Amino acid sequence: MLEGCVPWPDEAAARYRAAGYWRGEVLGDLTADIAKSDPARVAIVAAGRRHTYAELDERASRLAGGLHALGVRPGDRVVVQLPNRWEFVVVCLALFRLGAPPVLALPAHRRAEIAYLCAHTDAVAYICQDTHQGFDFLGLAEDVRGEVPGLRHVLVAGSEGAQPMKPGFLPLGDIDAEPARLPAPDPGDVAFFLLSGGTTGLPKLIPRTHDDYAFQIRATAEAMGFGEGDVYLAALPVAHNAALGCPGVLGALRAGGTAVLAASPSPDEVFPLIAAEGVRLTTLMPAFLPLWLDLAPLFEADLSGLTIEVGGAKLRPEVAERIRPELGATLTHWFGMAEGLLCFTRGDDPPHLPVHTQGRPLCEDDELRVVDEQGRDVAPGEAGELLARGPCVLRGYYRAPEYNARAFTPDGFLRTGDVVRFAETGELVVEGRIKDVVNRGGEKVPAEELEEHLLAHPAVRDAAVIAVPDPRLGEKTCAVLVTAGTRPDLAELRAFVAGRGVAEYKQPDQVRYVDVLPRTGVGKVDKVALRSATG
Repeated sequence: MLEGCVPWPDEAAARYRAAGYWRGEVLGDLTADIAKSDPARVAIVAAGRRHTYAELDERASRLAGGLHALGVRPGDRVVVQLPNRWEFVVVCLALFRLGAPPVLALPAHRRAEIAYLCAHTDAVAYICQDTHQGFDFLGLAEDVRGEVPGLRHVLVAGSEGAQPMKPGFLPLGDIDAEPARLPAPDPGDVAFFLLSGGTTGLPKLIPRTHDDYAFQIRATAEAMGFGEGDVYLAALPVAHNAALGCPGVLGALRAGGTAVLAASPSPDEVFPLIAAEGVRLTTLMPAFLPLWLDLAPLFEADLSGLTIEVGGAKLRPEVAERIRPELGATLTHWFGMAEGLLCFTRGDDPPHLPVHTQGRPLCEDDELRVVDEQGRDVAPGEAGELLARGPCVLRGYYRAPEYNARAFTPDGFLRTGDVVRFAETGELVVEGRIKDVVNRGGEKVPAEELEEHLLAHPAVRDAAVIAVPDPRLGEKTCAVLVTAGTRPDLAELRAFVAGRGVAEYKQPDQVRYVDVLPRTGVGKVDKVALRSATG
């Protein structure tokens, strides 16, 4: 396995292969068979265009050849930051075939995150769009190249036919060559990196192998009844695990279906796509469900054939109960992690289960424990921290040995930081979390990272970041500050943090001022007291 990654123990790997979870599939082959047997079948619908399996397969192979000609080699890392456009899928397939793992950044990331990802992974290339939602990614790329000297190439989507670019910048569409003859990656190799939501500092990198992710996309498609000819709608960022592989875009391709890429989950965009393309399955954060419920009658949207996978944040039961009677859609409730653990209700479960639980694990060999603060298993039905290991659950974050020593038990269980219990019938019920992170509509905001940026402001003497309830996003970010002299307002603070290259979703939503932060007996900021005071 790639240096800096932690493999599964030999015994566990052998057991997962014997059980048929890991079958030796490699992700670069997802489109190859159908490209030969049914080349005109539609693989991707994006930006009003329909792309066939043959077109996708050929473009991915030629891009792989072009990247190889640029000097990208097996084992090299490439940071990929693209929105929901067809080039994202092409790039991933090309890199899978090269054996050069893509590091999947989100479109909302900015200089701080991208520079960190490029430096931490020793990335040889960064792939981005020229502009997106008014943001200049070329300027970001220039800044990153200044900070990361080892970054050799910046490949830019959307710039084909533009004026000559700066040295080291190339239009992605111009990277084209005959496919290189390379050996296929080992199925146990790292296929790509997802990013953790994180609890402290910048995101941790999650290595996903061909073996484990191929099992994930195959098994989730089977559990959702998604098969050949079915259509999946990616309305969330496709760089997220949820829209990428649960079963997501990659699972749709493996099943021989079609993936429709939308720019957002906004009803005015996705309702016409659902009708026009016959969408069968999609993934949504809970924050968007009330909007869909309110606007579906106005759009006369027929969602009766749709299954909606919902997870990533708290789903209020009163909202969940409305899905079937008002939309006619099937709700499946998920608790998932980019780290690999997936629990979810199935489409044929009794109606009360997706309203009140997050269902059961993906497979029989997923091992879950619920423990108290001393790491002892709690009594059945009691709440505690969830520990997990299994055929998709990583055994260590990339290049993070000290963090791994804390995040995993000696026998390989991931400490999730989530507080859960099991219902009497065996379904998982998520109660909350012990990690210090704000879950802002499914986007995770590490409190410590934002606190560090706020403390850099000349007027801020002490800072604590806490979650406050929000009816739309579930939680918003509140900065509680001790200042000297003038008190910067929220707009000034957001502009200051943005100037440090921080993604917009990580910037504070609210600010409150105190004379002193409350602290516990051991000197830590007492965030329980802060939440009570602000609640």
